[in-house]
Amino acid sequence: MASFNKVILVGNLTRDPEVRYIPSGMAVAEIGLAVNRSWFDKQSNSRKEETTFVDITLWGRTAEIAGEYLSKGRSVLIEGHLKMDTWQDKESGKNRSKLKVVGDQMTMLGGREGGGGGGGAPSGGRSAASTTQSSADSFYDDSPPDEGSDVPF
Repeated sequence: MASFNKVILVGNLTRDPEVRYIPSGMAVAEIGLAVNRSWFDKQSNSRKEETTFVDITLWGRTAEIAGEYLSKGRSVLIEGHLKMDTWQDKESGKNRSKLKVVGDQMTMLGGREGGGGGGGAPSGGRSAASTTQSSADSFYDDSPPDEGSDVPF
């Protein structure tokens, strides 16, 4: 039986990234993403919107870049895969589980200052930076440099 596990999300960070390092020295970042979906409901003749909150784990250089350059409200595109986390509740002893996303690639969207704004890149631009897990030390900037920008790329 064939299977395919790929997730692509665009949304705004719900909190600042939480970066830690595991004993091997690799960085791990936990981020929360709010993803909006809107549609027109013909029955009520009105536009509807729902927000889904997704927990995402980033690893390696991608995690370090997220911790350095992302903050609450910033727009970001995440490509990754679903993973089921399971654990035993310390208080009740019951088995618990949660579906989350492991980010394989991250692309920062929007401007470099003041968070993510309305959830898209200004003037139809693509990204401020892109990182990948597989090529952790290679990232690029495909937009013109800003005056006084503190981002080194």
